[in-house]
Amino acid sequence: MTLADPHRAHTALVRALDERGLLPPPWREIWERTPRHRFIPGRIWKQGAKRCEPVTTDADWWRLVASDQPVVTQVDDGQEGGPGIATSSNSMPSMVARMLELLEVQDGVSVLEIGTATGHVAALLSARLGDRHVTSIEIDPTLAAVAEKNLAALGFAPTLVVADGEQGYPAGGPWDRLIATCALRHVPYALVEQVAAGGIIVAPLIREFLSGALVQLTVHSDGTARGRFRGSASYMPMRSHRAAGRPPVDTSTPRSRWATLDPSTVLTLPFALYAGARLPGVSLIQGEADGAVRVWLQDGKGSAAVADAEAVTEFGQRDLWSEVERIHHDFAELGDVVVSDFGLTVSPHGQHLWLGAPAEVISPDHEPVRR
Repeated sequence: MTLADPHRAHTALVRALDERGLLPPPWREIWERTPRHRFIPGRIWKQGAKRCEPVTTDADWWRLVASDQPVVTQVDDGQEGGPGIATSSNSMPSMVARMLELLEVQDGVSVLEIGTATGHVAALLSARLGDRHVTSIEIDPTLAAVAEKNLAALGFAPTLVVADGEQGYPAGGPWDRLIATCALRHVPYALVEQVAAGGIIVAPLIREFLSGALVQLTVHSDGTARGRFRGSASYMPMRSHRAAGRPPVDTSTPRSRWATLDPSTVLTLPFALYAGARLPGVSLIQGEADGAVRVWLQDGKGSAAVADAEAVTEFGQRDLWSEVERIHHDFAELGDVVVSDFGLTVSPHGQHLWLGAPAEVISPDHEPVRR
């Protein structure tokens, strides 16, 4: 791929998305005239195993930009000399297309986007709805300025706001649609309040227990938002939703035993959603040791566990891996459960996951009923 054929590269990307059924009318035409590469800076990175790796050649730049892969456009909040952690990106095109489909936009609806980044999603929405119906918030003023320039170069002028997206933009509401292009640890109720009854929220959620999941919520006249999970989604967290540091683990009482549950069996999104609701505050991180799956659990109160296919070591007051084993048994009792069986309710009083129907809340002491 060379700098001489950007049109061919973009056309091939759009064709690939369309062949996967991700661009129903009128989205294909909109993607065709809103090229991705016009929103990608010259300096980009790709995600490596431990840190982001700079893309240093024109050929590699085009190969990444023309692929269905995320492109990291900022590391370390724009500060030089950091550890190379991704802090902004142009998302995987297929995920963007999926989220826009779930947003169910129609002519005349207003949309608030949380996380402008370099402006690509705002451009797609502006091309579909018109500038006056699109508002986008970005916390980073440098990124917001880049987005404004990119959008103007293609003739778009949506409302751009520099602010913390966690609070939304009440001055412009109520909104008919809200889309977050950064991951939320929870759905701030301030966002629900700013969406009109009947409106839709689409957002990726980053869960402590392993998973990143996409949720589609409908706002109701009683002030609640309810909806189902629609698949996996891996996004960088909103700045105010980044993980806080955890206290040290109590390593004074290690307890080791042979494993009875292969940790690879817990690394599915349905189980992660279920176990995360059963074990609030417990984090699970996936890794590997000697080429085999290993997981780390921590409750933030001193207890932890490390498990692989052969052995388990637990620390602190709780036997965390034993709790996971019991919950995995309960999960198996539910029968065949898929991601879309799970849902989320957000209200002024908090938010909770449910299974099957909103009344079937998953609590820490949830009793499984075979579906």
